Amino acid sequence: MDAMDAAGIIDQLARADGRVDPYPLYALAHELGPVASLGEGWVLACGYDSVNRVLRNPAFGVDSDELRQTRFGDEPRRDSLALLGRSILQSNPPQHTRMRAPIASVFTPRRVAALEPAVVGVVERLLDRLPELDAGDGTGVDFMEEFAYQLPVSVICELLGVPEQDRGPFRSLIHDLTLVLEFMGDQTDLTAADAAARELSTTFAALADLRRAEPRDDLITALVQLVDAEDARLDAAELLGNLALLLLAGFETTTNLLGNGLALLFGHPAVRAALVQQALPVADFVEEVLRYDSPVQLTSRTALFRGLEIDGVPLEQYGEVVLLLGAANRDPARFHDPDHFDPWRADNQPLSFGAGMHYCLGAMLARLEARIAFTALLRRFPAIAPAKGAEPVRQDRLLLRGYASLPVELG
Repeated sequence: MDAMDAAGIIDQLARADGRVDPYPLYALAHELGPVASLGEGWVLACGYDSVNRVLRNPAFGVDSDELRQTRFGDEPRRDSLALLGRSILQSNPPQHTRMRAPIASVFTPRRVAALEPAVVGVVERLLDRLPELDAGDGTGVDFMEEFAYQLPVSVICELLGVPEQDRGPFRSLIHDLTLVLEFMGDQTDLTAADAAARELSTTFAALADLRRAEPRDDLITALVQLVDAEDARLDAAELLGNLALLLLAGFETTTNLLGNGLALLFGHPAVRAALVQQALPVADFVEEVLRYDSPVQLTSRTALFRGLEIDGVPLEQYGEVVLLLGAANRDPARFHDPDHFDPWRADNQPLSFGAGMHYCLGAMLARLEARIAFTALLRRFPAIAPAKGAEPVRQDRLLLRGYASLPVELG
């Protein structure tokens, strides 16, 4: 691939072929250095250490409602932007600190470890029914629809307290809502994202009212009580925004992690054999999947103050930094032979779940689900293979990287 500047790399990443395989473009970005100017107040960061420092530096914030009001005044925001704009995803301290603390209490190591029997139960039930779904015509079973989505959505909905009968539309609604996060692509029409935001808001508002009347030991009840308390640590809009975010983050990244991991197993028979023979810890395999083909490929930050710089590249106040997590995970300065899939590599600490104050709350849960899922899947179906009569389909996304469908034969 010919050399190009940072702006050209970003332009190519926004195109369909760049989204399908961004890794050659990441390699070109590394040739420019760990940080490069994009012009007009924008900076591109692809080096592992550079991305890590920005994520951990509170002088770099996210695009919060308060920040947008400072910069642009009281301009109206689309329904999809407004919904997530009231969540911890798009808030800075002190709002972020106030909201994150009660939500984080659900994802402590002790609480996540206690979920293991429930996750095992869901995994085994889903694996039990996979053979029944194979029509025997060569098209196989769609692993994404029948397992990779079903597992994490079951787990996060149980945590939240969403009744099973209300879960059906969630995959399509979240798929539409995440369009608003794909800031690299064409956002001229976010009608579907706005409609999804409205429907999710209606669903969660109704569930909040139900939990007021019938409290349970679930996260919706706990957050509703924060809204209704005298000190009101959350308001109604923050409740809905964070519930939508928890649903989104609770299954979208884990779904992609499971699909990306299985696809990599198909291309690396020695790794599969090592896992089947228990010669490779499944946790090491999961960590390498996160590094090699991260479910989340990029994020961004805004310089909150004057005089900031990244590796000698200056930023004006409110300058934007595009952080290529997928490129940082393949930084040759940090990882030996980074384009080689090697679950035996040492000191493997990918940035797939971010770092700093916005580190993904569900990272431990996602890893737990993936470890349990791959262990059980290969125990039950050690010869699982791509379906001969159907092709896998990648989602046309860059930020959230995964498969729309992955047909398999169970063997």
